[in-house]
Amino acid sequence: MHHRFELHTRGQGLTEFTAQVASWLKASGARDGLLTLFVRHTSCSLLIQENADPEVQTDMAAFFQRLVPPSDHPSMSYLTHTYEGPDDMPAHIKAALLPVSLSIPVESGRMALGTWQGIYLFEHRDRPHQRQVAAHFLSDR
Repeated sequence: MHHRFELHTRGQGLTEFTAQVASWLKASGARDGLLTLFVRHTSCSLLIQENADPEVQTDMAAFFQRLVPPSDHPSMSYLTHTYEGPDDMPAHIKAALLPVSLSIPVESGRMALGTWQGIYLFEHRDRPHQRQVAAHFLSDR
């Protein structure tokens, strides 16, 4: 089974879409197997992260902003790809450091996520974007 999730971001930060994935699996009649998610863009990532305390998402975004600041920051003066804005090349670097695909076991139609785990698209650009995540479910049967 294949599906595409359309996600709208608000700019840099994490956008959870666990519920959308769970709904698609349920509607598809998925049982046991492996779910693969793949983001179709080079300036965002996918993460499985805590979904209980929103401060985790805030702190993750702040950490990566400090780790890879905008290209107009003095520490990033070596960058040459700057014509798409000061957030573009740093977004590509963050996407190279973080996963762009996830594999999640599915048992009896439910993702085998831990109690506090959620699936997130991590937007690395400043402006809102529409992003696509391709999903593929492979059944054990």
